[in-house]
Amino acid sequence: MNEDIINFDLPRNKPSIIKVMGVGGGGSNAVNHMFRQGICDVDFVVLNTDAQALANSPVPTKIQLGESLTEGLGAGNKPEIGRQAAIESLPVIESLLKTNTKMVFITAGMGGGTGTGAAPVIAKTAKEKGILTVAIVTIPFRFEGSQRINQAIEGLNELKNHVDSLLVINNEKLRQMYGNLKLSESFAKADDVLTIAAKGIAEIITLPGNVNVDFADVKTVMTNSGVAIMGSASAEGEDRAIKVICNALQSPLLNNNDIKGAQNILLNIISGTNEVTMDEVCEITDYLMQEVSQDVNIIWGTSHDPSLGEKIAVTVIATGFGTDSIPELYAMNKRMEKPSPVEFPSLRESHAPAKKTEKITPPEHDISPVYTEQTLYPPKNKTGNKPQPTQLKIQLTNLDDSTIDELHNQPAYLRRKKLSSVNTGEEEPNSGVSRYTLTTGKDGIKLRPDNSFLHDNVD
Repeated sequence: MNEDIINFDLPRNKPSIIKVMGVGGGGSNAVNHMFRQGICDVDFVVLNTDAQALANSPVPTKIQLGESLTEGLGAGNKPEIGRQAAIESLPVIESLLKTNTKMVFITAGMGGGTGTGAAPVIAKTAKEKGILTVAIVTIPFRFEGSQRINQAIEGLNELKNHVDSLLVINNEKLRQMYGNLKLSESFAKADDVLTIAAKGIAEIITLPGNVNVDFADVKTVMTNSGVAIMGSASAEGEDRAIKVICNALQSPLLNNNDIKGAQNILLNIISGTNEVTMDEVCEITDYLMQEVSQDVNIIWGTSHDPSLGEKIAVTVIATGFGTDSIPELYAMNKRMEKPSPVEFPSLRESHAPAKKTEKITPPEHDISPVYTEQTLYPPKNKTGNKPQPTQLKIQLTNLDDSTIDELHNQPAYLRRKKLSSVNTGEEEPNSGVSRYTLTTGKDGIKLRPDNSFLHDNVD
């Protein structure tokens, strides 16, 4: 009988389905801090090109990126070196992700060489394997320089294409909230915020509670959800419910963003020795509903952490935002946008396919010069041929002696007039009257050049 009993005991050393991976110097420092603080039931991994930093890490699982490329000396603040180093070490990374991994947190400080260049490569590898991939990254403090900030924005622009959800924490916002901290304290505060983010999401899954939020719920909210914002806070005493949700929605993790416009919200309420009441849960959810659209999908759960004592803690994860919700990334994309050219409407629009262009052979023209002669005064005869001087001379020799004597005795201007009227053998066109008449006198018959008719008309 006992042989038929199925043993449901789970292996005690079974790897966690959640891995928190710190990439580069900033990411590794954050994961070292998380490891010391402790997050329930997750596996930690640090990945770096700096062999010395890896040796000083308390995290047991370590991967040296680009061992042959960088020789353990780091990426020299060059993201391209970090990218090539991650590509070199992809076989080791893929082998690590094969062991029962369902969710990966990639933590990195953007702006340097390894984190900026390697994080997108690792994220792409995880997402292609169907692993829920969440990136939690920081943007540098302003005093770290414009070059580092610009590299961080470029890295964000690449990383967002390879993750399910992206949480961005601006270190400068921490400086504004917490004031003039010592240098070591300012970076420690950034590690604290990254720890809160990773711990808040992971322990929604791993911590038991009266109303459980399991991995499937988290996957529903965060798969391909774009930019996510997160708030976390704790409070105690009177009105602790209102205080905790108000403080959570003013958390530096929100990066100056409003929770309005979220498509999905994951809410986890954690209580200590003084368990949260039904009225307190209603106060928290009612306030949250007032801050967001009524159509938003809210998945909530409760869990128990005795270390909180009289406090209650709230973690709010809102997803479904576009990259416009990251001010730094939005500003960079606006600078990169080029104004579109002005389009003018066509005078003639045709939707028919264009016809094949026909080759047109230009006609050949004779462009040699042509010379023409024109007389100043057009000829009066039909043929246009003016009598030559020899012809006029022959005609004048036919005059009789009396006519010649008469012409000789006349003034030159009268003689010229009569000579111009001498018949050349051709008559004026359209004239039916002769310019000469025959007269009979005592001297016999004479040819008179002056016609008795006035103006060529018969009197």
